Amino acid sequence: MYMASPPHVCLLFLLSSPGAMEDISSQKSGQDRDVLSSRAPEESPDNFVHVRLEEYEPADFSTKDLILKKAREVCKCHHQTIITFFCRLFPVLDWLPRYNIKKQLLGDVVSGLLVGIVAIPQSISYSLLANQDPIYGIYTNFFCSIIYAAMATSRHNFVGSFGVLCLMIGQSVNRHLQLAGYSDSSARVSLEGNSTSSSNSTVSTNGTEACDRSCYAITVALSLSFLVGLYQILLGVLQLGFLAVYLSEPLLSGFVTGSSLTIITSQVKYLLGLKIPRHEGVGSFILTWVDLFKYIQNTNICDLITSIVALAIIGPVKRINDRYKKKMKAPFPIELLVVIVATVVSHYFNFEERYKSEVCGDIPTGFKKPTLPDINLFSTLAVDALPIAVIGFAMTVSLAEIFGKKHNYAVRANQEMIAIGMCNLVPSFFYCFASSAALTKTLLKESTGTQTQISSLVTSLVLLLVLLWIAPLFYALPISILGVVTIVNLRGGLRKFRDIPRMWQLSKLDTVVWWITMLSSTLLTTEIGLLVGVCFALLCIIFRTQRPRATLLGKVSNKEIYEDQSAYKQLSSIDNIKIFRFESSLYYANKDYFNTVLYQKTGVNPNLLAAKHQRVEGQANADTGNSKSFFGIRFGCMKPVKKKTEKAPAHACHPSIDMHTLILDCGAMQFIDTVGLSVLKETYHDYKEVGVQVLLANCNPSIRHRLREGGWAAEADSGGQVAFHSVHDAVQFAEQQYHMRQEDSKEKRNALLASEDLNLQTSL
Repeated sequence: MYMASPPHVCLLFLLSSPGAMEDISSQKSGQDRDVLSSRAPEESPDNFVHVRLEEYEPADFSTKDLILKKAREVCKCHHQTIITFFCRLFPVLDWLPRYNIKKQLLGDVVSGLLVGIVAIPQSISYSLLANQDPIYGIYTNFFCSIIYAAMATSRHNFVGSFGVLCLMIGQSVNRHLQLAGYSDSSARVSLEGNSTSSSNSTVSTNGTEACDRSCYAITVALSLSFLVGLYQILLGVLQLGFLAVYLSEPLLSGFVTGSSLTIITSQVKYLLGLKIPRHEGVGSFILTWVDLFKYIQNTNICDLITSIVALAIIGPVKRINDRYKKKMKAPFPIELLVVIVATVVSHYFNFEERYKSEVCGDIPTGFKKPTLPDINLFSTLAVDALPIAVIGFAMTVSLAEIFGKKHNYAVRANQEMIAIGMCNLVPSFFYCFASSAALTKTLLKESTGTQTQISSLVTSLVLLLVLLWIAPLFYALPISILGVVTIVNLRGGLRKFRDIPRMWQLSKLDTVVWWITMLSSTLLTTEIGLLVGVCFALLCIIFRTQRPRATLLGKVSNKEIYEDQSAYKQLSSIDNIKIFRFESSLYYANKDYFNTVLYQKTGVNPNLLAAKHQRVEGQANADTGNSKSFFGIRFGCMKPVKKKTEKAPAHACHPSIDMHTLILDCGAMQFIDTVGLSVLKETYHDYKEVGVQVLLANCNPSIRHRLREGGWAAEADSGGQVAFHSVHDAVQFAEQQYHMRQEDSKEKRNALLASEDLNLQTSL
């Protein structure tokens, strides 16, 4: 509660509450607003009254009660609860009954067909990147499209094979192939045996099923996909969707760019028709380029010419699609056209036999029987699955939120994680590898007018036609064309280099995060690069809070506004009052910096002043012992003469300083820990020793609670006030206190002089 006070004080109290200025300004005249904005120069500080807000009693919090309450809510089983649960788990049950066929079906069908056409060549090319046979890429896109349509809250995401994830999968698969003893010379086994690879399996002596290289590669990939899906579902169930925010935009952008460079490097050998080993681990990027130049004389001229022609056609048409995408109803499917033409030309000119050009080979039709992941691989794949799961859900959630905000619908991050987790876990039983939201296909889907996830079902129908009938027609498709398709679709990652100057202007620290993540992802490995990027970004956050900006504030004339004196002109300092703002939370990591910058900005180091004061007192004692006068004058204060052995007076004046009050503006502090509280209390006591009072202002409720629990109000000379609600409140209080002390000091001095005069007259 607050005390009765003059009208202008009540108005100041109203100003301290949120939104009060707007309410008052809409009702009062300009003259009244002038009265509210500042205290008149002739107004006496004696009229100041504390603004004291009555706080709500904190609610009793019991972890046990909260758990029991949540458990009761979950365990309630009635008709409406079951319906709500399934509608949240499968959002399709919510939006499908409200589907508007007349308004939405056409856009969904057109978008689904176009995405399906683009997905065909990309599914095959990304399979190559994941070290898998082409059929498995089509399986992955087919199953993921169906599952995501049923469980997603995003209307525009397309989930399927994604280049960065395929690179990480391929690296893990290749690592396990080498551990299993498959020689690198068989890195590109002929794919004619795809349809019979599972039938060629034999039972080894240890009881596990042994198979050829292709069979073992997909076994590793589907086991990895199972673990990735399991991680993502656990994150969603545990409501940990907020973890995606720790992967900042510069970090993800740098990671995608670095991974794009690694992918391009891995595909160059297919463009040249070279057979070189696939390097893994730290330095694989450099080692791959060394091998490319080492064996460049073995370049297959047919593959080189095919790649150059394909790049010369696909590249310009892609740029035309991007430039005129607003005018074109749909982008021209140049990738599919080039794939078809290249397949036909390769077939009729017999590239495989005549020019030794590598082709896809036989791609089987239909579906394989479901299989189980290899549990024996889980221990070695658990670490590999973690970064894939993190990147997968980060890309999916970020794209979902971008398009959800653009088209004004809500996206639930935790449900998106469950959806992408199911897209990885369930398809792992059907020979699929890990997937996530694919950037290029999602952008295509959104630009071609998709309305709902019905378009994903249309895309899955297109892929189903390929699986059942069309797949064998791609037998003669040159592998070099798949490399071209992969490289061309990485243009978005490489375009980020053009944004560097603009990023540098906006934030140099974010630019450094981008470069660190990009270089580490390229020169080290994708997994290490992601870890380095996350750690460096977190260190940057810690650095920002460890050495934040600290300023002295000045007052705007005739206003109750206080701003940074180093940033704004026409600010006036307040006599003998320093207002210090620390633009970060105060905790153990920045406590030393807080003291250092406080002493530097205010120009008053209480520890040095206290030491100087002790020296002065010692000198005062020595001088007092030798003095024969009745009174000694030290630093402008009058003191009676004492014997040499007596201690100097406790009220001896301190060395002259230019302030009597230090106000700490805590408006930028989100929290203080126990160390921060100790620092504030030490600051208060240190400055009190040299005659400076310390006041706090603009503290949020959590900091006020911490101060109250720490006993600040009982120790501070602020009239029982924990902290002031505004800087202006604190300034007025300081001026009032200073005025009262001056009056008391004057009265005491007069009384002392009168007493001494009386004693002198009596003695005479």
